[in-house]
Amino acid sequence: MSEYGGSDVLRVAEVPTPEPGDGQIRVRVSAAALNPADALIRSGALASRVPAQDHYVPGLDVAGTVDALGGGVRGFAVGDAVIGLSDWPETQAGTHAEYVVLPATAVTTAPRHATPVQAATLALNGLTAWQALDLLAPTEGDTVAVTGAAGAVGGYLVELAVTRGLRVVAVAGPQDEELVRGFGADLFVPRSDNPTAAIRAAVPGGVAGLIDTAALGGSAIGAVGDGGTFVSVLGAGPAAERGIRVSQVRVHSDAEQLAELARLADAGRVSLRVDRTMPFSEAGAAHDALASRGLRGRIVLVP
Repeated sequence: MSEYGGSDVLRVAEVPTPEPGDGQIRVRVSAAALNPADALIRSGALASRVPAQDHYVPGLDVAGTVDALGGGVRGFAVGDAVIGLSDWPETQAGTHAEYVVLPATAVTTAPRHATPVQAATLALNGLTAWQALDLLAPTEGDTVAVTGAAGAVGGYLVELAVTRGLRVVAVAGPQDEELVRGFGADLFVPRSDNPTAAIRAAVPGGVAGLIDTAALGGSAIGAVGDGGTFVSVLGAGPAAERGIRVSQVRVHSDAEQLAELARLADAGRVSLRVDRTMPFSEAGAAHDALASRGLRGRIVLVP
């Protein structure tokens, strides 16, 4: 893309193959997920955070093979199957390309039992969920709530919370009850206009913590017990009250965390959900599909 706007600004273009510097890995891209963050890049919502240039390549998630190693990189060999996360907009290294260069600290071995298309859905959403749970800092056995529990991040949150020994209250549309219970949710609360009352009906004393992936904000903080924790995935979150700690997750690459997520994926403890696969040449149509509601997996672009 060479300008900001709707899906019609996306173009397939020939650009120089990037060269890895010290501590970097060049990945030959096999598959790259399409995320809401890519729509923000395309629309110009992040323009104030990046230098002006003649084109931008979107894309944060990647699955592929190691193509070249920069100086000082250890633990990888050309041909290794890997996954990684580009810290866009800091890097402007988009993964919706045939090659991308990433720091070795952003890359890990791909799940061994997943296809590249499946593996490409893990990094951004899995790391967001992992780091949100770290901010929540619950104690094993705590009851926590997840809004938007059927979504890409929400599903990982439910599954990862279960692996940490937490009791999970999942908030989602009524049609998604079977799905989120399959992720391991202990209690299901249908989405409503009064999430605080709905969650409190299930957990009268309030939950120890809540991770909000649905941008419910102030309408949901009342579900948290006094002195608990509220973590927002979208936006800064509501004003604190009753001693509740409010924070916002700002996802970043972390190879060690990503390696653990890959291990959990291979163990069948986190799900890799693909909605559909589309070629790079249909990126505009993919962005249009992303804007539709109700996706229960990621659209994945392939070269």
